[in-house]
Amino acid sequence: MVTPENLTQEKRFRPSDKAGFGGVALGNGFQQNSDLECLQAVEAAWNAGIRLFDTSPWYGLGISERRMGLFLKDQPRDSFTLSTKVGRLMVPEEDFKMEQLLWKGKMNFSYTYDYSAGGVRKSVEDSLQRLGLSSIDVVFIHDLSPDNGDMKDSYSSYFEQAAKGAMPELTKMREEGIIKGWGLGVNTIEPILQTLDVADPDIFLSACQYSLIKHDDDLNKVFPKVAERDVSIVVGAPLCAGFLSGKDRYLYDGKFPAGVREKLNALQRVAENHAVDLRTAALQFAAAPDEVSGVIPGAHTAEQAVQNALSFKTNVPAGFWEELKHEKLIAENAPVPKI
Repeated sequence: MVTPENLTQEKRFRPSDKAGFGGVALGNGFQQNSDLECLQAVEAAWNAGIRLFDTSPWYGLGISERRMGLFLKDQPRDSFTLSTKVGRLMVPEEDFKMEQLLWKGKMNFSYTYDYSAGGVRKSVEDSLQRLGLSSIDVVFIHDLSPDNGDMKDSYSSYFEQAAKGAMPELTKMREEGIIKGWGLGVNTIEPILQTLDVADPDIFLSACQYSLIKHDDDLNKVFPKVAERDVSIVVGAPLCAGFLSGKDRYLYDGKFPAGVREKLNALQRVAENHAVDLRTAALQFAAAPDEVSGVIPGAHTAEQAVQNALSFKTNVPAGFWEELKHEKLIAENAPVPKI
């Protein structure tokens, strides 16, 4: 049995900077956004120093990758880190529509699931074409998770396909130098823990699981496990899809779980006590753990992109974090930024 290359290396690939930019809004998540506005958002993030970018074929069924690549294609390839995802292949279909789809506006592709080795290779090649780039740094196997409504009761069979196909193929692609690292991009913790048991991942995108609102599962169940393997975490949805920055929504399914509004109000009261911007605190909280290698809030305007970038650089007083712990609004063992 050949030992996977990364198990013999001292360090796995990690982005050089935790401050990132997520591509959901570029794919018309929640609302339709113009090409120009989205391009300006990516440019503003870049000008504010952001060098970590995440997208996916799923975001707008190709729209996010096209928009992100339109800017990044003109930048020196070694000056930024880019991640995208595999698991769904885009299929041309004029004016595709689907009930309850997060993506708004006109889409000209439908999709099919494919977690096979061949599907992974084709997905990466297709993404490079949409992006207009020569390489991708990190590949996340997307939405391979029991909360994916498309999978219904077939999650275990999809996972088995990925364990036999996508996972070893991505390890091979890493060893060939085609990518620098791979993992899962999921909204629950179970697939992350399963993958650590059966494969050799480098980095996971854990969305919806590490924020000021909810963080216990990642903190106590995932972080210790990934630390043992020198695997890192990119935090997705650090603002709970805008909930922590003033949007009247919580994550992606249109529901407000019991207690989240009340916790938001409590967090806002503490923020006001210390003259702290809650969005800034949320992004810095997500970036604080050593296990975290990236945080990717989304934006579709230049103003949002600049605000997010500045939030990573703003000092938050120690008293704010102390009061959050005293009021049991964050876990006692949760890392907080060091001033």
